[in-house]
Amino acid sequence: MKDIVKPIAVLAAICLVVTALLATVNAVTSPIIRDANEKAAAKARQEVLAEADEFEEIKGVDLPEGVTEAYKAKNGAGYVFKLETKGYGGVITMMCGVKADGSIESVQTLSHSETSGIGSKVVDKKSSYRDNFVGKTADNYEEVDGITGATISSKAYKKAIKAAFEAYQTVKEAP
Repeated sequence: MKDIVKPIAVLAAICLVVTALLATVNAVTSPIIRDANEKAAAKARQEVLAEADEFEEIKGVDLPEGVTEAYKAKNGAGYVFKLETKGYGGVITMMCGVKADGSIESVQTLSHSETSGIGSKVVDKKSSYRDNFVGKTADNYEEVDGITGATISSKAYKKAIKAAFEAYQTVKEAP
């Protein structure tokens, strides 16, 4: 009986120690990670709507599906939308800046898990695909052709852009 209880007790003690260490590491690193993510998001907002001075989060408005956050430039330069869409490899998170006139200033991918070399052609920071949307409006963004071999990723990207334009219409009409 002793031969069975002793290994179980040792394993239980190891599990408790490891769990305590993981909890401590999580408690120490989670505020650091949260701050880094907030700084990265603020930088991305500024990059996709360069004319903006400061941003104010828009709350109390029903945003369309796929739009997780909306921000208004305090100087009236436009709006920035944080978007999430399902691509081929998983969720694509983007930031889209829409000028006050309703045209896209810039789009930036924050994270993705698209297939390297194929779907990543749509979402990578080095990709010129996102540049095709610059200057586009709700009337003509669908004119941008998808990337051959990355049809699902291209459609997901356009779906997110569509959600940004829907959100733009919603927030510009909000009081």
